[in-house]
Amino acid sequence: MDHLINLQKYPLDRLDSEVGQVLVQQCIDDLEHKGMFTLEGFMRREAVDEILPGLLRNLQRESFTHARSHNIYFNDHFDDLPTDHPALARVETINHTLCGDQLAEPLRQVYQWSGMTELLARVMDIPILYPMNDPLACANVMGYYEGEGLNWHFDRSEFTTTLLLQAPRQGGDFQYRQALRSERNPNYEGVARLLRGEDSEVTTLKLGAGDLNVFRGKNTAHRVTPPVGNRARVITVFSYYETPGRMFSDEENMGFYGRTNS
Repeated sequence: MDHLINLQKYPLDRLDSEVGQVLVQQCIDDLEHKGMFTLEGFMRREAVDEILPGLLRNLQRESFTHARSHNIYFNDHFDDLPTDHPALARVETINHTLCGDQLAEPLRQVYQWSGMTELLARVMDIPILYPMNDPLACANVMGYYEGEGLNWHFDRSEFTTTLLLQAPRQGGDFQYRQALRSERNPNYEGVARLLRGEDSEVTTLKLGAGDLNVFRGKNTAHRVTPPVGNRARVITVFSYYETPGRMFSDEENMGFYGRTNS
């Protein structure tokens, strides 16, 4: 795995060692204070350079274009909000997606490697994590071309794991507002301020090719701004769960990928 991941800098293969424990604790501290942690240069640049051309061709030829109008919750049914509440303002998202069965083998190897799930489980204080069984949803590569982006939203999952493969020359930035809501306080007025562009606590994170980023997106609103220029933003999203055998429903797969496992 060392030919894909910089294990000298990030010793996922020896997390019980002194350096491994330091890595885990640093990730825990960053997650607590920032809502995320980033491992710069996690995937070796030569590995990224090897797989990127094929992925770019596949994004052009085989990807599913996912375009939708949505609110920040991806949910249109709220009993406690009127339909015209500013927290439910509509935004537009568009991206191009490759499914798990379309990915380069090195990405599948990283996704399925026990070192990945062990690191994430320790940082999240979860007994064990499992890759998905769903061959479509397990890991995705998403491409964003000029003018396209992933708009403001909250995630359904407790945490999200991404690996950037190509950054655009301009734009394509990851922006987030940490802890905008909580389990007890939905903070609808704060959500409305964010959507109006009036939240001064929005943070912009610039990532480079090969950077791994793990963040808690359930209560942290986030988006990807549109790239500027002819170089796309290309990122891999890895999905892990606390229970084995997780699959998406046919309805979910059809909505996200335009096809099912059936």
